[in-house]
Amino acid sequence: MKPAVLNDPDLPLEDLMREWPQTISVFMRHKMLCIGCMVNPFHTVMDACAEYGLDVSTFYAELAAAILMPLRPSSP
Repeated sequence: MKPAVLNDPDLPLEDLMREWPQTISVFMRHKMLCIGCMVNPFHTVMDACAEYGLDVSTFYAELAAAILMPLRPSSP
């Protein structure tokens, strides 16, 4: 299996969120229902952006920024 590439137009949302769970916050910030959706394994970022009327380039930039942000340790 080839490694996941963020800007692969064929990357299913399910694979994206599994590879980079920190991207889930981006979907939540936009109030997108993609997290846990039954079509998540079949939809791509482009599909989701079309469904929610979002600019694809801007959304990819937000996803990339979320991936680059260091994970915060959980509070004790």
